[in-house]
Amino acid sequence: MSIETYFQLLTEAEKKYFPERLFFGGNENLLYEKRRVSVVGSRAASKEGLQRAKIIAKNLLKHDIIVVSGLAKGIDTIAHQTAINYGGQTIAVLGTPLNIPYPKENADLLEKIKKEYLAISQFPEGFPTQPKNFPIRNRTMALISDATVIIEASDKSGTRHQGWEALRLGREVYILENVIQDPKVSWAKEMLDYGAQVLSRENMDEIFTHIPYLTSKFEDAF
Repeated sequence: MSIETYFQLLTEAEKKYFPERLFFGGNENLLYEKRRVSVVGSRAASKEGLQRAKIIAKNLLKHDIIVVSGLAKGIDTIAHQTAINYGGQTIAVLGTPLNIPYPKENADLLEKIKKEYLAISQFPEGFPTQPKNFPIRNRTMALISDATVIIEASDKSGTRHQGWEALRLGREVYILENVIQDPKVSWAKEMLDYGAQVLSRENMDEIFTHIPYLTSKFEDAF
């Protein structure tokens, strides 16, 4: 499918936030095959947060869902690595051009994803790496995903951008209990008022089984 055809299939709300250009490295069919869920959270993740990200990613794979994340330190890295290590599929949505790993220590991971899975960027080679790129990246990550799972985040975390963008686009948002219960995080409770749901060990299988395939229209174009 061309990016022009992809664009034509978007709703008006999605078109408003869709990037003018996308650059791909890897298997573009992953963008049109089965359900995709973003797994996002803090770069400075706790040991518990990293373990939760691994559990979530493994459970997504069990439900034949592609794991999407942003290649950042912490939660993102664990999400990608878990998908790869357990025989699943993963998509990395970058806040840098495809030839620039961020962080640098994820250079090998990025190359593997570009070779065997899929990396996406809306930034051409030579585009400067700036802090504002990453909230923009989160919008695109929310757009190509059927849902977003928030693993761990502070009140100032950029992860909140992903949650709000997903809700704005009509996507599902699931927030782990530990985030909701953190008294230092106010925005998570506010997201519940706008349709986000609490994700726990007890309801995980039920939720992942029934995540709606909101992006199926892209697959239907083939």
